[in-house]
Amino acid sequence: MHLDSVAPKLHWDIFCRVIDNFGDLGVAWRLACNLAGRGQAVRLWADELSALAWMAPHGAPGVEVRAWTAPIDLSGITPGDVLIETFGCDIDAEFIAAYARMISAGGQPCRWINLEYLSAEAYAARCHGLPSPVMSGPGRGLTKYFYYPGFTVDTGGVLREPDLMARQTRFDRQAWLARQGVPWQGERLVSLFCYEPAGLADWLDTLANDARPTRILVTHGRASMAVRAEVSNRNRCRPGWNGQDKLAIFYLPQLSQGDYDHLLWSCDVNFVRGEDTLVRALWAGKPFVWNIYPQHDDAHANKLAAFLDWLQAPVALRVFHQQWNGVELAAATPSGAPFAPADWKTCTIQAKARLLQQGDLTSQLIGFCAKIH
Repeated sequence: MHLDSVAPKLHWDIFCRVIDNFGDLGVAWRLACNLAGRGQAVRLWADELSALAWMAPHGAPGVEVRAWTAPIDLSGITPGDVLIETFGCDIDAEFIAAYARMISAGGQPCRWINLEYLSAEAYAARCHGLPSPVMSGPGRGLTKYFYYPGFTVDTGGVLREPDLMARQTRFDRQAWLARQGVPWQGERLVSLFCYEPAGLADWLDTLANDARPTRILVTHGRASMAVRAEVSNRNRCRPGWNGQDKLAIFYLPQLSQGDYDHLLWSCDVNFVRGEDTLVRALWAGKPFVWNIYPQHDDAHANKLAAFLDWLQAPVALRVFHQQWNGVELAAATPSGAPFAPADWKTCTIQAKARLLQQGDLTSQLIGFCAKIH
């Protein structure tokens, strides 16, 4: 019997603070939808909800969305059975106090979860599931649990809907591209979702000089701005840089989460950024390159290296990531790598197969909360 069918049906409060690029809200929304799809009642609190207008324009059955205001509005609100702090956001003291009173009066266990960032580094497995007694404040005497998503069986897994693989199988690539207005004529398709990667300029030149025609499908926002700036600079300084028209660029509008998945399924190669889209690229099973979120202390270099180790990435793919992100992964690596996605596909397919053998994050999280007494 599947774990979801025997787990208790709980009410979940998920809290999310939007930091900069809406990736945190994207993860929180996918988690909320995954939980609701398994029969759980979900209330999502976020301090910036505007992105849901394009990210999830139709909402989701079973997910209630609440504005996380300061001070928090608790009018008519009874806290749920489970509190989820995404990425270490701090839930308001008033809400914690109300939660403490509720579980004490009902004799319920404390299910207070800090959902951490996704990482392939060793600490994720080492710290996954650890309890942390709360020593002060309105939650004093309660226990918070650290929940680490990850890529191995000793972590919390990654998000995956039960019907995801079936939807991929039914997907009609040509029909979806036509609906987006993409004039696809069989050329290589590459999706681009990025910050301002160090390797962007050289990569555009590579594609312009490649024997195989390529069309880049550029996502809305920072990726579009970065590409437009590079193209404008080349057109001004080197008017013939794309003289054979081997490279075509198509700028996409804002896509819902569902259509972003469709974009990944449609393309031959995917360039992704952040956390949520990295996971979706893995499920797409296509060659991909990750633009990791840059950190001022260069901690992202170790995080990227750990992920590429888990991916069992070939040397050329590691070097391409080095060029793309502007980080040095190892002193002994070659100084350059070609854009050769056909050589990168095997490790992605094998990584996807490994993940499919593991429990997904939502099922594991439901099971984890069911075991808390």
